[in-house]
Amino acid sequence: MKIKFKEQQFQIDAVKSVVDCFRGQPNQVSHFQLDTGRVKGEIAGQQRLLFETGFKNSPIILPEEDVLENIRKVQLRNGLKPSDRLAGKYNLTIEMETGTGKTYTYIRTMYELYRAYGWSKFIIVVPSIAIREGVYKSFQITEDHFMDLYGTKIRYFIYNSKQLHKIDQFASDSGINAMIINSQAFNARGKDARRIYEELDDFGTRRPIDVLAQTNPILIIDEPQSVEGQKTKEALKLFNPLFTLRYSATHKEEYNKIYRLDALDAYNMKLVKKIKVKGISVKGFTGTNAYIYFEGIDVSTNRKPVARIEFEVKQKTGIRRVARNVDEGFDLYTHSNYMEQYKGYRVSEINGYKNTISFTNGVTLKGKSPF
Repeated sequence: MKIKFKEQQFQIDAVKSVVDCFRGQPNQVSHFQLDTGRVKGEIAGQQRLLFETGFKNSPIILPEEDVLENIRKVQLRNGLKPSDRLAGKYNLTIEMETGTGKTYTYIRTMYELYRAYGWSKFIIVVPSIAIREGVYKSFQITEDHFMDLYGTKIRYFIYNSKQLHKIDQFASDSGINAMIINSQAFNARGKDARRIYEELDDFGTRRPIDVLAQTNPILIIDEPQSVEGQKTKEALKLFNPLFTLRYSATHKEEYNKIYRLDALDAYNMKLVKKIKVKGISVKGFTGTNAYIYFEGIDVSTNRKPVARIEFEVKQKTGIRRVARNVDEGFDLYTHSNYMEQYKGYRVSEINGYKNTISFTNGVTLKGKSPF
């Protein structure tokens, strides 16, 4: 039975957000001389080198300021704070809630990047074997769907140090190619060095990492908060990536966030059946411009009403959600460490009778009536 996939606008929006970051990049095909390894010649002991044409991702020829301007336009379109610099250079963060088709989205992104710019080499890094197998399954079940949409198929495979011929196929094929690898396969060094870093006789005395690096792959990191320890970050540089895309619902570090579909957005769009709200009895406003949970109001006879809200705060390690008791005059813009989406969110009134909290920008959050 052939599975039919319904196109979801939020997934298409996420794909377009990535593609538009490189608007102005020409569609090009780049080649390199692929060393196919050393083989024995006709004379005993003699060795010669064999080469063939390899295909790699063309370099980004746009000036950095143009890429940054593209990123800022995408962020503004999606209600996100514009980046003031290329944090981590060409690294893009896509926040998508679990269960909203994250894997489908980044597979479709590969097709669109190939169609728009000719980029064809992708490496997907996952934190575990279980997720690796799930990603591989997603490639299988979406194969016909994407063939119908794009008229071509991705050649995909799981990295296996005993099947290194697939790396040569990855490098020498002119079409779209994707390699899926779990981080444990490359982030151990020293005594525990993985075969990916070794010159192997069964790979023509070459190192697999060198062949992969020559293709300038686009890295797609699935659940980066579970992948990117310091050791892994350093190891990822050895792949010589053209740029990196990070997909998760819970990013530990954020680089140039260009798209967000958080838990409440997903719930309101009926994409997930339930959400955890930390025992919150009252839900308030949310959206891509400003995230706020309105938990309720404490009323006392000897002091003014105090509201409890949850909002986002920018910290050195990324964006974190915090809960605070607030009274009139509390300024979310200041307390969020000057996140642009909270400009104008200064508490103007807390009404314990109506169970509402109002801000100077005219927004009022209303909870369930306490009476």
